[in-house]
Amino acid sequence: MATFLYKLGRLAFRRRHFVVLIWVALLTLAGVGAASAPAAGTTSFSIPGTEAQKAFDLLEQRFPGASADGATGRIVFKAPEGQKMTDADNKATVAKTVKALGDGSEVVSVTDPFTTNAVSKDGTVAYTSVRYDAPGMELADSTRDALEAAGESARDTGLTVDVGGDALEAGAEMGATGEIIGLALAAVVLVVTLGSLVAAGLPLLTAIIGVGIGVSTITALANALDLGDTTSTLALMIGLAVGIDYALFIVSRYRAELAEGRDREEAAGRATGTAGSAVVFAGLTVVIALAGLAVVNVPMLTKMGLAAAGTVVVAVLIALTMIPAMLGYAGGKIRPADEKRKNTNKVKGTGTGTSGKPARPNMGTRWASFVIRRPAAVLLLGVVGLGVIAVPATQLELGLPDDGSQPTSTTQRRAYDLLSEGFGPGFNGPLMIVVDAKEAADPTAAFTAVTDGIKGLKDVVTVTPATPNKAGDTATITVIPDSKPSSTQTEDLVHAIRGQSADIKADTDAEVLVTGTTAMNIDFSQKLNDALVPYLALVVGLAFLLLIVVFRSILVPLKAALGFLLSVLAALGAVVAVFQWGWLAGLIGVEETGPIMSMMPIFMVGVVFGLAMDYEVFLVTRMREAYVHGESPSQAVVTGFRHSARVVVAAAIIMMAVFGGFIGASDSMIKMIGFGLAIAVFFDAFVVRMAIVPAVLALLGKKAWWLPKWLDRALPNVDVEGEGLKTLDTTRPTTTQDEDRELVRA
Repeated sequence: MATFLYKLGRLAFRRRHFVVLIWVALLTLAGVGAASAPAAGTTSFSIPGTEAQKAFDLLEQRFPGASADGATGRIVFKAPEGQKMTDADNKATVAKTVKALGDGSEVVSVTDPFTTNAVSKDGTVAYTSVRYDAPGMELADSTRDALEAAGESARDTGLTVDVGGDALEAGAEMGATGEIIGLALAAVVLVVTLGSLVAAGLPLLTAIIGVGIGVSTITALANALDLGDTTSTLALMIGLAVGIDYALFIVSRYRAELAEGRDREEAAGRATGTAGSAVVFAGLTVVIALAGLAVVNVPMLTKMGLAAAGTVVVAVLIALTMIPAMLGYAGGKIRPADEKRKNTNKVKGTGTGTSGKPARPNMGTRWASFVIRRPAAVLLLGVVGLGVIAVPATQLELGLPDDGSQPTSTTQRRAYDLLSEGFGPGFNGPLMIVVDAKEAADPTAAFTAVTDGIKGLKDVVTVTPATPNKAGDTATITVIPDSKPSSTQTEDLVHAIRGQSADIKADTDAEVLVTGTTAMNIDFSQKLNDALVPYLALVVGLAFLLLIVVFRSILVPLKAALGFLLSVLAALGAVVAVFQWGWLAGLIGVEETGPIMSMMPIFMVGVVFGLAMDYEVFLVTRMREAYVHGESPSQAVVTGFRHSARVVVAAAIIMMAVFGGFIGASDSMIKMIGFGLAIAVFFDAFVVRMAIVPAVLALLGKKAWWLPKWLDRALPNVDVEGEGLKTLDTTRPTTTQDEDRELVRA
């Protein structure tokens, strides 16, 4: 592979006009396609295989046109001190609001609080509900604007008015502020690492082009492939992250090759052949992690994962072709690695600097030398430290955020609190019971049996009478719990109702299904929890096999996988401590603690695994390259750090900047994602890759690179370390036979 990529890099360097023209043409084509494509239609959010989804599907059949999964908006009114909502002026305001809400094109129904008994017992709080024909994430912006405008108009009359419900739920958007902050910090790190504005600009430019092609393509195909607005979110985040990383790896290696005295075309070819090989396999691990989200069997997550994986593929191709082409344009504006670093590349510090004194080893060399001298202590400290941080993960509680987790400054949270004040906390998360009595001999008796059975359960406040369909074979029952939607008591109530279904089925031949937003959230969390272990097994297993091919070792890939699991567990522990327990919550603006977003563990595994393997491949391939070329195992570790530690640290800081930029978001979900990914990258890059990895390799010695002979013969030789490029080296003669040494085999 190294030889092929070497030739590709040289070709791109020589034919740079043609290469750049192709990528600019692809960006233009994707942009035109995105601009001219029809607007993405509404995409259904479904969770196949869950009881809540089965109930929604049944409602669509038995209650046609009822839009069972449609969004609900609520406008909550509170009378001024000394007044009641039943006063004439206040009733007139509510009536005007109800009339205005009914004019919306996506509105199915609007309730009048004075005819539906939606006024609190003390008469101070009332609410009107609006049902729409589409889920919250799929409503038109004009519909949300109309809902908020109706609340604002009522507020002008002197009432306390707030708007809530999932109708205000929009697609998860990261926002431009986080991206700008991340890019600005990335630019600073790149300038410091690469030593010039031109060199720093290449990774940013190519990453933006890659993301532009990926996101524009997703937008262009959104309508045809039923892709929602959220599909491009993950692609944008990951595409930007890996695009900068991969370009940084190749540009950094290019400068190192220049420092060895090679001409610019040769340096570009060798950088693409060596660092480019690492980029290919790092990219493959990311693609495996993202495409593996299909295991969860949630269509939305599958589409997000595949779209992001496609953007990663674009980032890899740009790094292998456009970066060498841009290096050709840059010419002498990109300088070799500094003279000090060049001198320290000589074995065991025998070189001298410009003053004739031995050049001082760089930070990576000094750190690796320290770890090699005390590997057991470093390993113990790293593992125990991450283990302690991971302890809170044992208390992980999963759920989905609702209006109760919003900041108190938002209208959704104030509406949530007003409803809790007037009607009880469970009113914010009603359960919908669907009774399928098509096979029952007496459907009415079945409906009554279900209603009576639920009334006798713990934590139930209200059970409405059954509402049958026209055929009389299916009915819905609304249950108001005594606890808030995200509480464990409400989850226990859902399981208790479902636990009665077998007895109901045996007695009446009717089937009982629990659905509604609260039940859907519970099922979604459970589905993701159940899929986590299979997903981990698939992603880590495939990547383990891939890394065996890359490193031609058993223990190095095993160490990489175990180190990743340790960093993810520590990151989850930190997330639980901050967002569930409230430790240091005020420092990052967390106003409300509660269950961890159910998508967080599997999302973190997929994203962080790919990025962690980036650092692993780039760092350890340089060690293996040094070992294959004749260095001792310990010296190979030092050489790998001398050449790669600075770049890996820079890449990690860039990723932390990109993800950390979202911690300032007001949305709790985005804040949690930003914090979780940033802290996970910190643990993996600075503790696992920078400390645990060299300590383990130092302790293993030659055993780290052991591979059974039969497996060595069976594996393809991908030549990631660039062994095949030695035959092409015309700049320096071979000085020792050790450079031809093969790996020690079993």
